[in-house]
Amino acid sequence: MEFNLRIWRQKNAKSKGHFETYHISGIESDASFLEMLDILNEQLIREGADPVAIERGCKSSGPVSFDHDCREGICGACGLFIDGRAHGPDDRVTTCQLFMRHFKDGATITVEPFRSAAFPVIKDLVVDRSAFDKILQAGGFISVRTGSAQDANAILIGHDKAEKSMDAAACIGCGACVATCKNGSAMLFVAARVSSLALLPQGKPEAAKRAANMVAKMDELGFGNCTNTRACEIECPKGVSIENIARLNREFLKAHFGDKV
Repeated sequence: MEFNLRIWRQKNAKSKGHFETYHISGIESDASFLEMLDILNEQLIREGADPVAIERGCKSSGPVSFDHDCREGICGACGLFIDGRAHGPDDRVTTCQLFMRHFKDGATITVEPFRSAAFPVIKDLVVDRSAFDKILQAGGFISVRTGSAQDANAILIGHDKAEKSMDAAACIGCGACVATCKNGSAMLFVAARVSSLALLPQGKPEAAKRAANMVAKMDELGFGNCTNTRACEIECPKGVSIENIARLNREFLKAHFGDKV
């Protein structure tokens, strides 16, 4: 397979970015999108070091910088905006789980970084997502003293609540919800973190305080407001439901009006 790649290039956070187009061929249909980018970078390195290629007019601006880590859909680092969608045209996958068979042979593919005021571009396709870490530091934890570890069945948790907590905890913090939202809201991310703890007995004592602190930090960092378009839910690679946003709102109101809510 062969493709024309229209890729966003940006030297650093202060530089003005632009699109550059590259042609790549010999790509296997079962290659992942990141493997395809690896092959492109190898090609760019060869062109940059090859006097003959330079003489023929091949202008290499160096390898394309993109973020990645586990390449197994777990870490959330590989977020890219591909042809107008976070993580590309397939559903419920991260970029590293997207395969080139989902594109037509000869297609032009546009690749951009996640766009959000709270996710500034570091270089090319790499963005700074440390804002998520700051939100977690504001309340995404349990600080109540629990003493020594208890037996597994000492605290009974209903199956339904346990499943909902695990579903919320599936969030990998990739930022697709923010990149997709027209307001750049991080509500789905915050809601997933709040819900995964608030549904469990260990997380209930601090549930309202946790929601208030994390929402306040989200607002401080420049994320937008939620207007319930559900774009975040549709593009979430782990299928985190906006039901969690409703739970976040309840806990937030409790922090301000008490248990009367």
